[in-house]
Formats: sequence, structure tokens, C-alpha cells
Amino acid sequence: MIFLLNQLKTMNREKTMKKALIFSILICALNLFAGQVDTFYVHSKAMDKDIPNIIIKPDGYDQSKEGYPVLYLLHGAGGNYSDWVGNVPEIKDYADQYQMIIICPDGGVTSWYWDSPIDKTMRYETYIAKELIPRVDKNFKTLPGNENRAITGLSMGGHGALYLAFKHQDIWGAAGSMSGGVDIRPFPNNWDMAKRLGAYAQNKDLWEKNTIVNMLYLLDGKSLKLIIDCGVDDFFYRANKRLHEEMVYRNISHDYIERPGTHSWNYWRNSIKYQLLFFSNFFKTNVK
Repeated sequence: MIFLLNQLKTMNREKTMKKALIFSILICALNLFAGQVDTFYVHSKAMDKDIPNIIIKPDGYDQSKEGYPVLYLLHGAGGNYSDWVGNVPEIKDYADQYQMIIICPDGGVTSWYWDSPIDKTMRYETYIAKELIPRVDKNFKTLPGNENRAITGLSMGGHGALYLAFKHQDIWGAAGSMSGGVDIRPFPNNWDMAKRLGAYAQNKDLWEKNTIVNMLYLLDGKSLKLIIDCGVDDFFYRANKRLHEEMVYRNISHDYIERPGTHSWNYWRNSIKYQLLFFSNFFKTNVK
């Protein structure tokens, strides 16, 4: 009986190994037709360090003589540049489908993509807007101009994408936010924001100046195409709802989506589909 049980266990292990091998071969075969994923480093003079970034190139990139539009995709607090590829591997297929380059920069664990006025080691606005962009355009097959660049992100990255796009409309022509921290003021003790701006009680002006809901005065409602979405069960939902209502009041054109969902990868895995379609349509309208 023991002999028979051991034989059965051996047969089951062999079957499992065969299935795993077949699955691995299938994944490899699919990757032959998926976007190319590489890591490249950019030295930041502003912070005196090398920063990793992921680039996803669409299928056919090596053979193409033409350039591609670029989407900059930001991670959230506690994350890093590899989050999107690791948690949403189908992002490679989306790069192929929409024929765009996707760049996932590292934004530090809790930088909030600001140039911190109190911590000179945190200058991620300068890094992305003034150091990363020129390096990408110099070394990869990109189409020039803000009509061929978009930026979005999740959570801290949603805040970062809108913050950077609002301040640098000459660089990005479209921007988005997924579950973004678009009003930081209700969270004075969270996610190291006090380390970047100082304590709220002593630095209220900095907090007011650097929160998205107070930056709408920078927009004319025409030059920047915007998409914002957030799950109704998210702790950032009320802030996103307020931002949407203020944008409506100010006649700032934008797409706004709310649906059931929490602050989770299950939500962002679905959300990125809508955002990529939005950005693809934006790029297509600017094809000359």
C-alpha cells in the first residue's frame, strides 16, 4: 500500500512539473509578442544619485523608424518603479495595443513628487520634469512635444501626476489620477508628508500651496486633457469628489469616473484600462 501511494505521489509530481513546464513555455511564447521591458538608470544632479526607471517598448519598436508617444506612469507611497509591471503584467500588452512607450520612474518611497522645501534630498519634481524627460527623449524613439506626452499614477502617484502636469503644461498635454491623494490636508500625519512640507500647524501655507485642489487656478480648462477616477470605498474618495465638483464649477473640462472599489491593485488593474484608452485617444487626435 505504501509503495502504491509513493508511486501515485511521484506521478502527481511529474504531472505538476509537466504542467508548470508547459505554462512556462506558453508565457515565454507570449512574451515574444509583448512589449519589451527594460530598466535604465538616470543620474539626478539635483539629488546626486542614480535613479532606476522601467521602460516598456511596444512590439515592433526595434524595426520602427518613427517615434512613439510616451505615458509616464507613477507609483504610490511605499512602492517603487517596478510596481506597475509586477502587479499588472498585462501592461506590456497594453503598450503593444496602443503603440506607446510607457515609462515607470522611481519616485522615492514617500516623495510625493515634490521638490521638498525642507529636505533637499527630495527633489523629484526636478528629476522627472527636467532630468528624466530629456534623457528619455534623447535615448529612445519618442515623439516630441506635449501633445505626445501624458502622465498618470495611483495614490501618491495620482497626486504627483496632476501636480507635475499642472505645473509643467509645456511638457505634458494630458494627465490622469487613479485614487489620487488630491487633497493632502486631511492627512497631516500620514505618509511622511510632514517630512516633505513640515508640520501642518507650522507650515500651513506650504500645505495649502502644494495640494491639488488648490492648484486649479493654473488651468485654463483647454490646454490640459484630464481624467480622474476613484473607487467609492476609497479613503481618498471624498477628496476626489470635491476636486471633480470644483472643476465642474470652474468649467474645467475633464473625464471623471467613480465606481465601487477600494484603495487596491484590484481597482488599479481595472482603472488603468480606462486611462490608457483615454490617453490613446488623446495621442490619436494629435497625429499630423
